[in-house]
Amino acid sequence: MSGQSRSAIKPGLRVAIVLKQDQRTGKLTEGVVKDILTNAANHPHGIKVRLTDGQVGRVQQILQ
Repeated sequence: MSGQSRSAIKPGLRVAIVLKQDQRTGKLTEGVVKDILTNAANHPHGIKVRLTDGQVGRVQQILQ
């Protein structure tokens, strides 16, 4: 499932994000959502979130 829709993302959800410094390589970082930082309902590059460990990036995948 992609992370382009804000309604699909909730705090506590396990996701794979791309960090700002990894956008060129596409390297994904897994973690648990703490805060949702994007206010828009949808974003073509993924909804920006903060993970519980403090890392910030855009959601690429929602994990099970």
